[in-house]
Amino acid sequence: MKKVLICVFLCTLLIITAIGSYAVISFHNGKKIAKSQVNKTKNTNFSGDQQTNMKEITIMLIGDDGREDDEDGGRADTLMVAHYNSETKQPKLISIMRDSYVEIPDHGLEKINAAYAYGGADLTRKVLNDSFGLPINYYISVDFNHFIRLINELYPKGIEIDAEKEIDLDNVVLKKGLQIMDGHTLLQYARFRMDEEGDFGRIRRQQQVMDALAKQSKKAVSFIQLPKIAGEAIGYLDTNIPADLLVDLAKDFLTGNVKDLETLSVPVKGSWSFNDYTDAGSVLEIDEQQNKKAIQDFLADGASQ
Repeated sequence: MKKVLICVFLCTLLIITAIGSYAVISFHNGKKIAKSQVNKTKNTNFSGDQQTNMKEITIMLIGDDGREDDEDGGRADTLMVAHYNSETKQPKLISIMRDSYVEIPDHGLEKINAAYAYGGADLTRKVLNDSFGLPINYYISVDFNHFIRLINELYPKGIEIDAEKEIDLDNVVLKKGLQIMDGHTLLQYARFRMDEEGDFGRIRRQQQVMDALAKQSKKAVSFIQLPKIAGEAIGYLDTNIPADLLVDLAKDFLTGNVKDLETLSVPVKGSWSFNDYTDAGSVLEIDEQQNKKAIQDFLADGASQ
């Protein structure tokens, strides 16, 4: 009996070791593949706010409109802040309109998306903290090309989206209604703002896309593929999120063990006005205190449930 137990123990240990080795090798292979297609990392000096509550994390999400060969990088075409409570499994998303007129240290009043061009993720983090009281623990920055590759890797069957209108952008023509989108099509749908709604409609569609990504993630890849995909994500993304945290987050979403995404658009209703007589062109002048309060209430709502 003792020999049998020893054999079972050794076999179990061997299996665990094999699985662990497979995961590590797959992770690094995925990272190596992605890194071979990425030219550089831009935000090595990011100094995120200390994470005092280990159950909650706040991640700044940046869609970089620069190209891979653009040494100075682009502006933040998309700027969001994701908040996740690992205890309540509640994801929340705050979309910041790119024309919000804010104070950028050493640059004066400017559109908020200019902060990324001036000082990368770290300066953008500081502006979000100063203007909206948002503490940022981590950041993710991705340009258009890498977004497309990552979506196609994570969702090989595409993303189901109920397109709210006909859209024609960058040789992508979309009809209104339910359809499957690959990475390139999804990007154009999320970027479109050439209509009467402008950035307001674009923000709504971006939130629709993020909600679809979250809800359909459990159908995206298997646990066997997770280490490789996590490695590719680390390789494609410019981020300071530790690999183990990224895997933990992926597990929650892949198992469908999260609540529905809650969203907020900033500036909130009644807190802004148009101004097109500034050096920055057409901007949204905002009531920062009103928006700080709205963000605070949004993040606090249901936090202890």
